[in-house]
Amino acid sequence: MNKLTILTLALSLTGCFTVGPDYVKPEIDAPKQWRFAAADARETANLAWWEQLHDPVLNRLVEQAIANNLDLKIAIANVEQFMGVYGATRASLFPQIFGQGSYSRQQTSSEGLGLGARTPDTDAAQLGATMFWELDVWGQLRRAKEAAGADLLAQESARDAVVLTLVSSVAQTYITLRALDRSLEITRKTVDSLTEENRIAKARFDMGYASEIEVSQSDSELERRRALIPSFEQQIAQAENALSVLLGKPPGAIARGLTLDALSPPAVPAGLPSEQLIRRPDIKQAEQNLISANARIGVARGEYFPKVRLTGDVGQASIELAQMFAPGANFWSIGTRLLGPIFTAGRVAGQVQSAEAAQQAALASYQKAILSGFREFEDGLIASSKSNERQNTQARRVAALQTYLRLSRVRYDEGYSPYLEVLDALRQYYEGQIELVQARSDTFTSLIQLYRAMGGGWIVTAEHKAQLPEAKPAAVFP
Repeated sequence: MNKLTILTLALSLTGCFTVGPDYVKPEIDAPKQWRFAAADARETANLAWWEQLHDPVLNRLVEQAIANNLDLKIAIANVEQFMGVYGATRASLFPQIFGQGSYSRQQTSSEGLGLGARTPDTDAAQLGATMFWELDVWGQLRRAKEAAGADLLAQESARDAVVLTLVSSVAQTYITLRALDRSLEITRKTVDSLTEENRIAKARFDMGYASEIEVSQSDSELERRRALIPSFEQQIAQAENALSVLLGKPPGAIARGLTLDALSPPAVPAGLPSEQLIRRPDIKQAEQNLISANARIGVARGEYFPKVRLTGDVGQASIELAQMFAPGANFWSIGTRLLGPIFTAGRVAGQVQSAEAAQQAALASYQKAILSGFREFEDGLIASSKSNERQNTQARRVAALQTYLRLSRVRYDEGYSPYLEVLDALRQYYEGQIELVQARSDTFTSLIQLYRAMGGGWIVTAEHKAQLPEAKPAAVFP
C-alpha cells in the first residue's frame, strides 16, 4: 500500500509543475500604420500578384515551379523530418513497452561442482514484455515537446518562405528575360538601320558626295552595335537556364508570353500595418525558433531535478522449454527508480547556460527579422515610386531623341549638318531605348520585391492549388 500511495502521489504531481520560463511574446517597437489604408493593404497582401501581369505563360511557369522546384521539395522533406522528430519527442511522455524473449541451453561441468556423474543439459527460456515510463513530474519532457513543436512550425514557415522566394524569383527572372528579348530586338533593328546608313554612306562616297571619314564613322558605329548582339544572346540563354533550374528541369529554352511593353504592372500595395507584416514566413520562423529556444531552457533546467521512472516486467519463464506456458511459469515485477544529480562537475549548469544564451540569440534574431521586414517594405515602397518616375522620365527622353534623330537626318540631307550629328542621334536614341527597357524592367522588379517583402496569404492558396504534399501526422504506433 505504501508503494501504491507513492506511485499515486507521483502520478498526481505529473503535470503540476513545468520547469523553465513560459514564452512571452516580445514587445516590438514597430509602426502601427504605414502610408495608406490598412484594409486595402490586407486585401492586396493576399493577392496572387503575378496574375495581375495578365500573362498566361508566366502563370504556368509559376505553377510549374511550385510543383517541381527542388529547393521546395527539400523544404517539404524537412517538414516531414521535423514531424518525425516531434512524434519521437512526444513519445517520451508515454510508457514505452517492448517485447522480449530469450532461450539458452547449457551443460554445467560436473567436475567443477564436485559431482562424479555427468550433469544433465538444462534449458532456460523466457518470453514476456518489459515497460519503462519516466514520469514528467517537473515538466521537462513537456518542455521538450514544446520545443519540438516549435521546431516543426519553424520548418513549415521555412517552406512557406521558399514558396515566397520561388515565385518572386520566377517572376523576376521572367521579367529580366523579356527585357533582354526587347533589348536584343532594339539592337537588331538599330543594326539594320545602321547597315542601311552604311550602304548609303558608301554609295555617297563612291559618287564623290561624302568623305572617307563618314564611311569610317558609319563602319565603326555599325560594328559597335553589331557586337552587342552576341552579348544579349548570351544573357538570354543564361536567363533561360536560370529559369529552367527554378522550374526543376534541365537548362533549355523557355516559352514566351507577352512582351515587356504589353505586361500590366501589378497594383502598388497601399501600405501595410505592422501586425500584418510580421506574419511574413521568415518572421514567423524566427519567432518559432525563439519559442523553441525558450522551451529548451526548461529542458536544461530539468536536469537539476530527480527523474522518477517506473519499470515493470511480465511474462513466462522456465528451465524446461516444454514447461514454458505452464501455470507456474508466470512472472511479473514492478518497481520505481529515483535518479537525481548530486555532482556532475558543472555539466548541468553548462547546459543551462548554453540554453539561456541560445534563447538570447534567438530573441535578437527575431527582433532583427522584424526590423529587416520593415526596412524591406519601406525600401520597396520607395523603389516602386522612384522607378516609376524614372520610367516616365526616360519615356519622354526617348520621344525627344526620336525627334532629334528625325531632324538630324533632314539637316544632313539638306547639307546643314555633318554626318557625325546623325550618328550621334542614332547612338543616343539607341541608348535611350535600352535605358527605357531597363527602367521598365526595374519598375516590375521593384513591385515584385515589394510583394515579396509583404509575404501575404496567397502563399497558402498557391500551395493548395499546386497540391503540395502535407507532412504525415506524427504516428502513435508502434
